[in-house]
Amino acid sequence: MDQSLKHFLHDPRLLLDAAGEGIYGFDRDGNAVFINPAAERMTGWQASELLGQQIHRFHHHSHADGSDYPACECPIYRTVVDGQPRTISNEVFWRKDGSQFPVEYTSTPIYKDQQLIGAVAIFRDVSQQRSTEQALREALSRVNELSEQLQAENRYLLEEINAQWQDSDLVGQSVIFQQMMQQIELVAKTDSTVLILGENGTGKELIARQLHNRSQRCNAPLVKVNCAAFSASLIESELFGHEKGAFTGAQQRRKGRFELAHKGTLFLDEVAELPLEAQSKLLRVLQEQEFERVGGQQTLKVDIRLIAATNRDLWAMVEQGSFRMDLYYRLNVFPLRVPALRERIEDLELLVAQLLSKLSQKLAKQFTGISARSLNRLKSYHWPGNVRELQNILERAAILTQGPIVHIDDMQLLEAAREEGTEIRTLDSEQKRYIEYVLSMCGGRINGEGGAAQRLGLAPSTLRSKMQKLGVNRE
Repeated sequence: MDQSLKHFLHDPRLLLDAAGEGIYGFDRDGNAVFINPAAERMTGWQASELLGQQIHRFHHHSHADGSDYPACECPIYRTVVDGQPRTISNEVFWRKDGSQFPVEYTSTPIYKDQQLIGAVAIFRDVSQQRSTEQALREALSRVNELSEQLQAENRYLLEEINAQWQDSDLVGQSVIFQQMMQQIELVAKTDSTVLILGENGTGKELIARQLHNRSQRCNAPLVKVNCAAFSASLIESELFGHEKGAFTGAQQRRKGRFELAHKGTLFLDEVAELPLEAQSKLLRVLQEQEFERVGGQQTLKVDIRLIAATNRDLWAMVEQGSFRMDLYYRLNVFPLRVPALRERIEDLELLVAQLLSKLSQKLAKQFTGISARSLNRLKSYHWPGNVRELQNILERAAILTQGPIVHIDDMQLLEAAREEGTEIRTLDSEQKRYIEYVLSMCGGRINGEGGAAQRLGLAPSTLRSKMQKLGVNRE
């Protein structure tokens, strides 16, 4: 072995100078008696400036937050006093230029002839380690968030897939249907809140999907909440999410539908069923675009477009005190009425054709059409359950049908009417009832802008002829 290397290995001073950690030696009074080059590099203080000084007042004088750090509390000086070794990992040293860096250090007592004569402090800069740890924590947090998001989206996707067969594209050639589609085209391009109004089974969710798919948010999620499907105690958790332990059974944090719909569209179906407390929180989100999870303190911001739907008269609920007036005006920015199936009975053939195509896929049968007699029966029916009822009747008939042509008899329609809890009425009685309804909405006016003829998509003379035939006397 080279003699110079042997000399180096036997010279403690040379070894201490070569160490990568900073090393300080202290006497019993806490004054520096040794400082190695690594300590100089890390702190910016030269040994000539610190030897014989109490180093604490140079670069250990304050905590990380800038608060005072008395020397009597310093672990290094306490080791000098009581001879107890200490390991510290949550403090900072201050450089000569006034900046700070996180350190881990040990203070070890030095004895000679069993007498405490001082201490040595060995420290290292852990900035890179802390940065790496922080990056790992952030990455893990992000992975957890993405995992949680994926689980929530998968759960939501399964709910959507289970009901997807029920959805048919919006089809129709009637005037009233085309007028609705024109309104959809206009409002879809905006971020305005839309309130979809219509009877049960008219396809309000399909309208919401059309609005989303034709909007600038079409590449983001459309998230649906059926407000009638949750109890008053659970609806807030469903909408806004909850933290772990927020309530009995909340075993883990869960994101709400508002978070899932961020940058996309949130569809609140059956919005009239929201309890008053949830209405208040919903109003705040719509006004401020922010909320807290149930049981949480952190304020979360979201960017969503809201679409709501109901089959109830919200204004009547406002007058009864069961629906907030301010929320009503927030939701009723652009009301969009979906016509009942009996109002656009001329679209029935298109709907039947499309639904049979879907049922062919679902039931693995090849349906080429429906018998003329069955179609006439369908056209004469009053459809209290609207398109949803049509779907159910066709599926039931398709299951029973052996050949390519679907047949529907009167008994099936009678059974459907019993399920809906109504009596079968004639098409003429339904037309009369609806014309009377539209006339009342128009103040009895037939002609002109906003008149009943325009709303019904009929010529005034045609409407008068129908009124005379059906026995509608008022104008």
